[in-house]
Amino acid sequence: MTKVRTVELPEVVLAYRESGRPDGPPLVLLHALGERAADWDVVLPDLAPGHHVYALDLRGHGDSGRTAGYSLEAMRDDVLAFLDALGLGRIDLVGHSMGGAVAYLVAQAVPERIDRLVLEEIPALHPRPASGPAGGTEEPAHFDWAMVRAVKAQFDTPDPAWREGLARITARTLAVAGAGDSHVPQERIAELARLIPDCRLVTIEAGHLVHSARPGEFVAAVAPFLAT
Repeated sequence: MTKVRTVELPEVVLAYRESGRPDGPPLVLLHALGERAADWDVVLPDLAPGHHVYALDLRGHGDSGRTAGYSLEAMRDDVLAFLDALGLGRIDLVGHSMGGAVAYLVAQAVPERIDRLVLEEIPALHPRPASGPAGGTEEPAHFDWAMVRAVKAQFDTPDPAWREGLARITARTLAVAGAGDSHVPQERIAELARLIPDCRLVTIEAGHLVHSARPGEFVAAVAPFLAT
């Protein structure tokens, strides 16, 4: 049964969905830009039936708090504060797209706390032409448009230290590429897989939304990795 909870962190209140085996190893799931924790429901519980799963609404998303400032580093720090608040030591971590970037920043910051790492459709980040958010800033949404602008600006001009830091990741890592009509340069995902010392790359022809478009194939690739 999934329980919806909140935790008060130093900078923000985070909402999260908790499910799975209470005595299982902890697994933390981080969603993509503009998504929320429930986005993972399509692959649960088959993704990690032996784990105790925590799916977060990152700041500015879903039922989590809105803040005055947004950045990938702030989201990384929220995840670290979440782990400390719940007393979670060593974890497995899965992130999709933006959540994948947050996940690998976490894995760089505290390599000793990440056992297995799954990065879905997130490349090694390089500067790119500026991209504006889709839709209008007044359009109702379950996320903060200020967060979208801030995160897209960081993706357009990423800190080179993020790419350099991939070499510090010690977690066993699985990179999942979507190929097909994904907007993410697939060669950059391959680059990410080369830069992380212990990383295997798997491609599922699904486009950018791999786990929602091809849930069965995603589970078939990721579940055995999380179980080993």
